[in-house]
Amino acid sequence: MALRFEHRDTEIGVSLVDRVWRTRSDAEETMTSAARTCCHLILSRAQGRLLASLRGPETKATTAPVPPGTEFLGVRFAFGAVLRPHPSASIVDGHVPLPVTESGRIVIGGEAWEAPTFDNIEHFVRRLQDAGLLARSRLGDEEQVAGHPEAGPTERTLQRRYRAITGLSRTAVRQIDRANAAATMLRDGLDWHTVVETLGYFDQAHLAHALRRYVGHTARELQAGHFASMSFLYKTHPGPGS
Repeated sequence: MALRFEHRDTEIGVSLVDRVWRTRSDAEETMTSAARTCCHLILSRAQGRLLASLRGPETKATTAPVPPGTEFLGVRFAFGAVLRPHPSASIVDGHVPLPVTESGRIVIGGEAWEAPTFDNIEHFVRRLQDAGLLARSRLGDEEQVAGHPEAGPTERTLQRRYRAITGLSRTAVRQIDRANAAATMLRDGLDWHTVVETLGYFDQAHLAHALRRYVGHTARELQAGHFASMSFLYKTHPGPGS
């Protein structure tokens, strides 16, 4: 039986956290993780042992085994949110394990924090924010002044700052978000013609290439529901065609 994800919005809104999810593996599973532009805090608990890690942005789809008898809690940070001890640019296509004390507290920024639950993640995030460990860059404001030297930094400077904050280029962000949006549309029953037209792909081949690279499944698999459990259960907001 495939993993079933429960997910919810948060009271914090899009400023710091995009989504919170949880799932449990009762048997050995395989999960496909679609490419993503944001960092994820992942907590797993098995046989009373808690593990924590921060996963960075991913530039391609990956597949990983999921051990049985494990509970997972995921916090998807908003685009541009930065956990200061671990910048996104330093963990692209990777992750950093976070130490866990014997009492089950997570060590971030040299301080031990009570592990969050699915229901109280807002409290955990606000404490990190108050401690100056979690913040969100104003990427949108920076983009508004791009191309207007008199208003602020140059376009090249903004591009470097964008990559330093997110770990990705603007083009990569658009491509990843668009592919995830396409996968969601196909999973929800729309045909590939509609997806191509709506999201600005050149043709079916262009869409198929994007799905293989960023999602790890074909349009037919997504439409039929014949695919491994996936992590892209979130609406994305793709920009104009890349």
